[in-house]
Amino acid sequence: MPTFEEIAAFINEKPLATAVIALLSLAGLALAFLIIRIAWKAFAWSFARYVAPRPIEDVLTIAAASIATGVSAQGMWRFSEDVLGLDGPLRLLLFAFIEIAIITSAVRARRNMRENFSAGIDGIAVWALTCLTAVLSSMDARSLPEAVFRLAAPLVAAWLWERGMAIERHRIRGTGRINWRLTPERILVRLGLAEVSDRTASDVDAHRRLTRVALAAKRAKALREAGAPERKMRAALAKLDKAMDQAVEHTGLAVDPARQEALLAQIAALYNTSALIDADPRVPWEHDAEQHPVPARPALPPALAELVNDEDEDVEVLDTTPQVVSTAERAALMRAAREYWDRQIAKGIVPRTVDIAQEIGISLATAREYRALWKLEPQAHALIEALYQQHGIVDTGAFPVIGADGRVLTKH
Repeated sequence: MPTFEEIAAFINEKPLATAVIALLSLAGLALAFLIIRIAWKAFAWSFARYVAPRPIEDVLTIAAASIATGVSAQGMWRFSEDVLGLDGPLRLLLFAFIEIAIITSAVRARRNMRENFSAGIDGIAVWALTCLTAVLSSMDARSLPEAVFRLAAPLVAAWLWERGMAIERHRIRGTGRINWRLTPERILVRLGLAEVSDRTASDVDAHRRLTRVALAAKRAKALREAGAPERKMRAALAKLDKAMDQAVEHTGLAVDPARQEALLAQIAALYNTSALIDADPRVPWEHDAEQHPVPARPALPPALAELVNDEDEDVEVLDTTPQVVSTAERAALMRAAREYWDRQIAKGIVPRTVDIAQEIGISLATAREYRALWKLEPQAHALIEALYQQHGIVDTGAFPVIGADGRVLTKH
């Protein structure tokens, strides 16, 4: 590097050459500044156009896939020289033909995804070509770790591409990933270590105890009908008695109407298993006549459309005598009454005692017992409160008399 004295001597000896060099240097600096500025603007435009709108995970995916593709191309560069014997410009032109084919197939697969909602044959080609370049580049490795690394790099790039395609597929088609049949959650449920629903431990324990009672009752009934020996009958009845004792002790079966109904429903289902052979269920698209809305009576206000001007004592009931039915029949009648009650409540109607008795064919006493329990539920209670606030109706189980003009004759 020349010293300061040498530079000063050169300027004194050749002032014209010094001026030309200074002008060329300034022009070079100006040109370099312009090139850097243009490059910076191009970079900023490209970043704002292609990088900024993308999520950060897409940007990282593209960067990582590019690096992995570069590693794969470097392996093919060595393979083309050591194995194929290519050198010079021919080697430069031909070494990365597989990587270019992978990028081309990936671009085509993405276009197919946007137009046809599927990657198609190009998606398969990406994986096939990736495996090919991974194997070829690893064949020229000098050690086992290098071979593993050259095998892994292209597969990592393909995996990142596949994940990006999966996200875009979900965004376009609105479909999610597949649901694996073998998951830790399902294994724990299968082993009995986890619960499939959000039931509490007490609910699960109560359900299991009630199920034991129902199964023990079915077993004892089957033995009795089959004429089993007295020894087997005693053992079955003892098991049933033990299960019932535990259910009463731990589930509150004696005082909980919901648990009682659940037990009766299980017993009814187990006792009538053979009836499933002759069952004729409706197809899903067939309309149920009972689900059709009941038209309101034109002479009455809409809120009172289902109230009639008769009391319980003035309406003929299908069966006014005390009913003596089996456990299964009682459970079936209770379920039918509950279904009728839920349908009417969904329509905004609070059924009367006589309505339940007429619809199901049960006694007024039984219907009144059911109604007294169900009317305390939030939805039915809200309807009763609305009728009282809007029309002054006091719920007595029969509702007040309505005059011919639609006027409500309340009783306080």
